[in-house]
Amino acid sequence: MRGPYDVWAPRPQRVRLQLGSEVVEMVRGDDGWWTPAEPLPADDGRLDYGYLLDDDPAPRPDPRSRRQPDGVHGLSRRDTTAYEWGDASWTGRQLAGSVVYELHVGTFTPGGTLDSAIDRLDHLVDLGVDLVEVMPVNAFNGTHNWGYDGVAWFAVAEPYGGPDAYRRFVDACHAKGLGVVQDVVHNHLGPSGNYLPLFGPYLKAGRNTWGDLVNLDGEGSAEVRRYILDNVRMWFEDFHVDALRLDAVHALSDTSEVHLLEEMAIETAALSAHLRRPLTLIAESDLNDTTLVRPREAGGYGLDAQWSDDFHHAVHVALSGETTGYYADFEPLEALAKVCEKGFFHDGTFSSFRDRDHGKPVDTAHMPTWRLVVANQNHDQVGNRARGDRLAEHLDDDQLASAALLTLAGPFTPMLFMGEEWAASTPFAFFTSHPEPELGKATAEGRIAEFEKMGWDPDEVLDPQDPETFHRSRLDWDERSRGRHAVVLDCYRRLGRLRRELPQLTDPSFGSVSCAVDGRVFTMRRGDLLVVVNTGEEPAEVQVGDRELLFETPAGVGVRGGVASVPPHAGALLR
Repeated sequence: MRGPYDVWAPRPQRVRLQLGSEVVEMVRGDDGWWTPAEPLPADDGRLDYGYLLDDDPAPRPDPRSRRQPDGVHGLSRRDTTAYEWGDASWTGRQLAGSVVYELHVGTFTPGGTLDSAIDRLDHLVDLGVDLVEVMPVNAFNGTHNWGYDGVAWFAVAEPYGGPDAYRRFVDACHAKGLGVVQDVVHNHLGPSGNYLPLFGPYLKAGRNTWGDLVNLDGEGSAEVRRYILDNVRMWFEDFHVDALRLDAVHALSDTSEVHLLEEMAIETAALSAHLRRPLTLIAESDLNDTTLVRPREAGGYGLDAQWSDDFHHAVHVALSGETTGYYADFEPLEALAKVCEKGFFHDGTFSSFRDRDHGKPVDTAHMPTWRLVVANQNHDQVGNRARGDRLAEHLDDDQLASAALLTLAGPFTPMLFMGEEWAASTPFAFFTSHPEPELGKATAEGRIAEFEKMGWDPDEVLDPQDPETFHRSRLDWDERSRGRHAVVLDCYRRLGRLRRELPQLTDPSFGSVSCAVDGRVFTMRRGDLLVVVNTGEEPAEVQVGDRELLFETPAGVGVRGGVASVPPHAGALLR
């Protein structure tokens, strides 16, 4: 049984614990773990602490720190609050049939905290949301950040309210019938405040897109893997979350006999059985390979679901006409039909953006459609544009409602991005607050260079270090009730209700999906339901047979004599 101040540190030759004003020598075990050599001063968890490594005069934070009250460079603090949970009757929320809603705590509300987010949960319930996905909240350097630059994986960022605020948020979600998905990053660490390499071999040679590789298969990797697996358990056990979204799992370099993701699935399934509620693992992957979500008994890793960016790309191109970069292959409307019927567009086909074949076919005969999580907007696809511009800046109300129709009436697990449901006028830009001037400058310059390579005007690229880039990204909740915002919000609410009323919209069988393309008109059958979207600039007449109109986009769709008259950009759902 590890003590609260034991630390794994095989690299230094001497480790001392600084606890408040006291310094205590520590003794190393054969396994590289250090433990205090003498009784500790009276401590009820309020004393900040750190570790003095060898002759370094500066104490370093605990690799497993639960709180960093003075930032990621400061001392650690134990999370000792005996929180009284109110969710004893909560039995969980499964992913199948659910609607996910992604939010960033710092920009979701004017307050930018977990407590202020609680005040907006009724809006999500009214929208028909089942699971709230929270972008990373682990401690990062600075006051605001997307969260993917985190370095203290066990600590909830203090600007958001710290660990107790997180518990209050989860508790409040469960009281409203909402599950919580936490976005976690285990494939790299941020550029500032990462002291893990001083303690042990947490990293290995090589780099992915964002930084040095995490050591999952080299010397000392057993403890590094345990570090990650314990982090997974923490979210489920200590914070009662219902699911984890695993960031960019394709960037995990692991040649072990049992991949970390499979080990994660094994432990999560065992914990789910013990806690008697569903615990879900959702992978973000660029591989277009459903080995990730294939059950272990069928030779897969046993994760529950994975993102499918191909759906986003196909919808985006169909509605916006943008075909630059990775959008080029999705220009034919038939790309959307293939994605909806087959799961992926690139399933072994040539990707012009990658200049190689990409992906593997989905076993549509056996895999349920809900294992693919899709969106027409998300933090990546909006925030990784030069200005963080949303679809609402480029599409009319009918196109936005058609995007909602394709997403919420489609065969996959739909995910909405905060504000899309009311055509938010605020952007969601990439923002940072690195206190180190040189790091801030490098981040800004690197972003400009990245967009220049893709052909963007560098003058359009927002400075991520400019505080206004962050402030402008905050949602304006007052606009929901006026103009186009209210019109689009009504569409999302109606579609949310239909998803719960019509079992055809949550049918998990690929066999229930059949798509067709006629010019610029896309149709999708889901059992006896028919989705019709006219992506073109001219009105279209579509043979729909004897069907009842259940939903139409703002321009309206007329149905007479088995023919639907569909205006440009409009869409409808018929039974």
